[in-house]
Amino acid sequence: MPRFFISEQPVNGVLTLTGENAHHAGRVLRLRPGEALTLCDGAGTDYDCAVESVEKDAVVCCVRGAHPADTEPEQRFILFMALPKGDKMELIVQKAVELGVAEIVPYLSKNCVSRPDKTDKKVERWRKIAVEAAGQCGRGRLPSVGAVVPVGQAIERAAACETALFFYENEKRTGLRDALAGGVGRTVSLMIGPEGGFAPEEAAAAKEAGLTSVSLGTRILRCETAPIAALAAVLYAGGNM
Repeated sequence: MPRFFISEQPVNGVLTLTGENAHHAGRVLRLRPGEALTLCDGAGTDYDCAVESVEKDAVVCCVRGAHPADTEPEQRFILFMALPKGDKMELIVQKAVELGVAEIVPYLSKNCVSRPDKTDKKVERWRKIAVEAAGQCGRGRLPSVGAVVPVGQAIERAAACETALFFYENEKRTGLRDALAGGVGRTVSLMIGPEGGFAPEEAAAAKEAGLTSVSLGTRILRCETAPIAALAAVLYAGGNM
């Protein structure tokens, strides 16, 4: 069933799609009066609707019912991702959103290969990919993609979560199962490093801030593989799979 995110609330039992949503619903999907679709406010509420009329720049929908979206994880997951080179971040954003991440925070680490002077356009692109992925997989809340921040700021923010995980390639003692033996908190941060790995001083700063240094296994994963593997494992541990 077609699904769209909206920013407004129903008025007299009616919701109207405009802009890109109207174009996609009316011109691309060619929805016609009577056909069903789901509209989501991006904050956890789904509206079961039927097309009432298709106009030139709008698709008017009749609301038949409303209910909480049931596709969100029990915990709030925040992914702190070191800026990768090329278009790898696009894949990471897409798959992380599909898995259920609530927020993605890109950051610059000492060993990041990619160090662009300006990232505004990249962030805008990542946000669009996040919205598209959220719609495709039936998310009930719109995930956010933040601006690129320095590694120190990322560590500080990650440490504020109840379960704060620092995935370190040189960690030899603590595996993910050990780190989650006491359960998964209501807020979970996952910090993933760059292609060149974390600098020793970054690992030391993360531990000092209170993050748990954890291994993802004996194999070194690519920077685009590690966040997906980490998210899936923690989601499972938290009872979300």
